[in-house]
Amino acid sequence: MMRESFLASGRVVLLLLLAAGLNLAGPGPRAEPAQEQSNKAVEDPHAQHRQMLRNPNKSATHSIDINLSDTELVTQDGIPVKLKSDVVSDKIVVIDFIYTTCTTVCPVLSAILSQVQTRLDDRLGREVVLVSISVDPTRDSPARLRSYSSKLRAREGWMWLTGDKPAVDRVLKELGAYTPNFEDHPSMVLVGDGSSGEWGRFLGFPGSEQIMAKIEEFSAGRTQAAVKE
Repeated sequence: MMRESFLASGRVVLLLLLAAGLNLAGPGPRAEPAQEQSNKAVEDPHAQHRQMLRNPNKSATHSIDINLSDTELVTQDGIPVKLKSDVVSDKIVVIDFIYTTCTTVCPVLSAILSQVQTRLDDRLGREVVLVSISVDPTRDSPARLRSYSSKLRAREGWMWLTGDKPAVDRVLKELGAYTPNFEDHPSMVLVGDGSSGEWGRFLGFPGSEQIMAKIEEFSAGRTQAAVKE
């Protein structure tokens, strides 16, 4: 019953977001000539994201290898931090990728992480950190990220990162989230264990319960490792 309740709440958030301004409540897509589709792609830079929203995918997590460098980024409070040693450190980390002018995928991903924040309660910042990395660092200043995060009532332990474009691009490439055009960035959530170096990747729009299950998996692994020691 509890699991069904969380699943239902996640669907409600998605539906509310879509109804509140994503303009996706109309009839399904019709077949269009290639030229017309091409013109629309130019007119609507979010066309790819809108298509992703029409076909949400709650897939299982897949294990991936990530070799994370200690690149310096900047928080929403303007504080320089090193990604590997300061942000991830030995914590369990949940990472998504956003930009503040996005009106399609990013609000949905942010809403999902907001649900995770609620479910983590006092574990946020102590055992688990949430990290939202801007894919548009040339426009997303710390002040813009702070304003964006305040609308989501992000608490301490949910970090928003930007920085010099070369530094951000390096991080995005390491995490498998880089695209030449930031508006085409993938809808993706990563969950990693800074202690073991294990990472899992969700493509599409995972429910908060799926992300929490991965967090608990890593947490249980830590407990088992401590017992063996």
